[in-house]
Amino acid sequence: MAADSSLLLSLVEEYVSGLQDSKAKDTATGVKDGEFTVLQLVEALGLSLTSSQPHTRARGVQLLSEVLHECYGNLTEREVEVLIAFYENRLKDHYVITPSVLQGLRALTKCAALPPGSAVSMLRSLFQDVHVQSLMLAERSCVYSMLINLMETREAELKGLGADFVFGFVQSMDGERDPRNLLLAFQIAKSIIHRGYDLGKFTEELFEVTSCYFPIDFTPPSNDPHGITKEDLIEALRAVLSGTPKFAEFVLPLIIEKLDSDVQSAKLDSLQTLTSCVSQYEHKDLAEFLEGLWTSLRREVFQTSSERIECAGLAALTALTSCLSRSVLNSDSEDSLSTFLDLVLTDCKHHLCEPDLKLVWPSAKLLQAACSASSRASHIITAAVMPALVEQYSSRTQCSHRRTLLEVVLRFIQSVTSSQSSENEESMFLAFRQSLCDMVFSALSETNSSLQITATTTLTSLAQQTGLLLDADIELAVDHLTRLLLTEEDEKVSVAVVSCAGALAELHPTIFISKFIPRLKKEMFSEPMDQDNNREASEKHSHHAVRQQCLSALAAVSIRPSVVQESTPVLLEVLSSAHAGSVGFSVEEVVLACRSLQKIAEQVQDTEETGRCFHELIIPRLLSLALQAALQGEGSSGRRSPLVEEVVLSAVVSVIGTSCSRLQPKLAEQTAARAVSLFLDGDVSFLPDNSFPSHIQLLKQPQRESWSQLQMVCLLMGCVCSLPRSVAVPQIEQLLSQLEEMSCTCTHPLSYTSAAKCFAGLVNKQSQGDSLDSLIQRTMKRVCGELDSTSSPTRSQAFTLMIWVAKGLLLRYHPLSTALTDKLFSLLDDADLGSMAAEGFSLLMSDSADVLNRGCHADLRIMYRQRFFSENSAKLVQGFNAAPQEKKSNYLKALSNIVNKLPKQVQITELPALLNLLLEALSCPDQGVQLSTLSCLEPVLIDPPPALIQQLEALFSRLLALVSSPTMSVKITSLRCIHALSRLPTHEIFPFRARVLKALARPLDDKKRRVRSEAVLARGEWYLVGSPGGSCLYSHERTNENLEQH
Repeated sequence: MAADSSLLLSLVEEYVSGLQDSKAKDTATGVKDGEFTVLQLVEALGLSLTSSQPHTRARGVQLLSEVLHECYGNLTEREVEVLIAFYENRLKDHYVITPSVLQGLRALTKCAALPPGSAVSMLRSLFQDVHVQSLMLAERSCVYSMLINLMETREAELKGLGADFVFGFVQSMDGERDPRNLLLAFQIAKSIIHRGYDLGKFTEELFEVTSCYFPIDFTPPSNDPHGITKEDLIEALRAVLSGTPKFAEFVLPLIIEKLDSDVQSAKLDSLQTLTSCVSQYEHKDLAEFLEGLWTSLRREVFQTSSERIECAGLAALTALTSCLSRSVLNSDSEDSLSTFLDLVLTDCKHHLCEPDLKLVWPSAKLLQAACSASSRASHIITAAVMPALVEQYSSRTQCSHRRTLLEVVLRFIQSVTSSQSSENEESMFLAFRQSLCDMVFSALSETNSSLQITATTTLTSLAQQTGLLLDADIELAVDHLTRLLLTEEDEKVSVAVVSCAGALAELHPTIFISKFIPRLKKEMFSEPMDQDNNREASEKHSHHAVRQQCLSALAAVSIRPSVVQESTPVLLEVLSSAHAGSVGFSVEEVVLACRSLQKIAEQVQDTEETGRCFHELIIPRLLSLALQAALQGEGSSGRRSPLVEEVVLSAVVSVIGTSCSRLQPKLAEQTAARAVSLFLDGDVSFLPDNSFPSHIQLLKQPQRESWSQLQMVCLLMGCVCSLPRSVAVPQIEQLLSQLEEMSCTCTHPLSYTSAAKCFAGLVNKQSQGDSLDSLIQRTMKRVCGELDSTSSPTRSQAFTLMIWVAKGLLLRYHPLSTALTDKLFSLLDDADLGSMAAEGFSLLMSDSADVLNRGCHADLRIMYRQRFFSENSAKLVQGFNAAPQEKKSNYLKALSNIVNKLPKQVQITELPALLNLLLEALSCPDQGVQLSTLSCLEPVLIDPPPALIQQLEALFSRLLALVSSPTMSVKITSLRCIHALSRLPTHEIFPFRARVLKALARPLDDKKRRVRSEAVLARGEWYLVGSPGGSCLYSHERTNENLEQH
């Protein structure tokens, strides 16, 4: 014990007299290890604590407080009681001791062994003996932390203080200026309000001490390490002001006053705070301020110059109306909602009937904002407004006026929809049902396109309201939509009609099945009428446009399974007729039919019924038609089926892939088995129109060159590579072997590329293990053998297989992917394949549309691009440095393709290390490399790293040269980069000003308008560089003083 005592005395002496701050940690360690207790430390500090020198006493208290900060969890209740008494006494000591005392008390407030009544004792001493606002920032923060700790753990005791606690806090906070401490103070004030502390007679004082900061006006320094934003302070203060209805009599006049401000941010803050407050207040709290609030809100919407303020004002009006709607009506009480809405209607309704409709939109927005607040408000406003709108629409003859009024009606319908408590609630527009239908149908009959578009949107909203459209109305609507679809040439109208038809078909499928789909089918399968020679071309073009709209409409209406079963046979009949040549469908129309089928597969409700429709009808029918076309080849007339065209097959693959990706597990397994048996065994038994020859071999090279059969492999890819990973593909080893053989020996590009993609898609989903590793190694051996033989005629095929397998393995982080990507790097020096290898990196980093993507359930790990870049960027740089001059462009193209696909934030981080190579890439003659590199640099130039500033000479030289590029996209992007450079500090870029202005004169006369526009913007900014009122000659960081509002 004597040794421990001497050690403790030594530590105290070295800390107090020797000013060795590290001894505090040693002392705390001794207390934790049980070498001595806190009370023994107090005894050892005896001489220091009783010294006549204030600074010596302060060092002693500081040591004790630092030890308590580390050891407060081990204190007993008796020790805490003694220490509290000691610290309370020290609060009366010299002011230099106070900071250390507060640190000690803060540590004690965290103790679990805090004795009963000690929290009240501490706060009484604190409020009595310490003037908080005379303390330094850290000590004030310490006081706020003490209050927060005690409110968390000793709430009942603090509430026992009554209003004295609130008064003490008000005194402590009064005059606070630091944003960090304000956040703590606002947190305490919020807790006082929300946890039910007794405010007593100090309600106004608490409001005054917090509201003096409203509205917040604070901009943090650019190098602020604390991360406190203006929004943080606004949200914290707003939570206080809106926390209790007791503040209403003070807050609402304050908000009305601040809304008169000319400062936009103050207006916005006031409106948003009003929205927050009225959601907590009761209607009786608002009664005496309603007229003033309405006047302010009306002014902000009628006279606003900012969309944000207008939106905030409308949101505040909605919240205010919602608050009033919550009032309970008594026989002897005034209806606050009716009183308020009378004000709104008096000021707004007459504007809806003015001849010029000048203020119709501000008035309508205000009425709609109030309307959307509650069902009760909706009834009052619609009953008052709708008759006037209907009358106005009937009396107007100009289409522009009618459109405006119909848009107003539309907004009212949408506002009411948002206020309804349930979808099945009876619509409050029921009394105006016939008038609304007449308005919409008359608008659909007009020739004005804008009015027609508004009418379709209104029709959609009416259909979503319960009971507004009867079956007869729906039939009439379908007739109008069909007429517009078949006759209207305006593309915007057609898009609106298709969208409306889709919405109505989901709600009323039966009418669309019986009327809409048959009418569209009839129109699509009719041929253009014979006309004279001068009109024949335009007639065909018009009929083609109608067919396009019909195909889009069929997809849009096919959401319900019952509609899908009627629409998909029509689309399949389009493909069948195009194949047979019985109807003259163009290749483009066949592709559109496939895209419609794909859209249906994407959007249709996922049910067993729709799954069977695709499994048993659509997929077999597509495979059958494609196989018929492949076997048919060219007929005696020389006509070739459009289903052998690559663009059509790609569209069919998308349909099959999307369909298979959404099949239920059992159906997916059956589809996989059918597809594999068709391509491996020639089993055509499940195909409709089964008139195919026996022993079809779709994966083997035929005796005579028949690429039309070989390219069918792309359909196999659509079937088996889109299935969920849980679905086992039968005969997988034999299938992979055949695909590998086709990939390496076939000479038809679409066929061997599709085989390679299918092989990679299957490998990507294979389970990890020796079987997969041996398969990959065998494939790698064959591929590398072909690639290493410069005389091999199938090097391109081997490269295609290698790049797709590399992508499939890279996505899943397979270890063997490295060997393939290393081989790809080595091919950058190859005389024949170097350019292909460089482009291959773009394939590795890009998303694939038909295979190896999330929609196909591929094994795709997050951030695989970043991982590939981090592992291989050094190899790329080393290869570039070692490559001969004529091969360096391949490395630059590869680098550009990799970096361009990285997320922007990663590009910015990695740019300094690759800057020299990127600058070299700008000098590369390949325009694709130039554009890709410029796209990488453009976002970085907004806030360039120091490494880029040091390379400005090289950067300007290359960018100015690209301004004269023959490629428009390169010119535009280089001009944007030059424009971005004008924002750099003027002392850095001023030496380049004259050269830039001279170079930018040429694109001002470019034949392309977009190039001229970019040149004007860039040159205008560069003219201002260094001029008064333009960019400053030196850039200064804007600094802000601490928030001062008191």
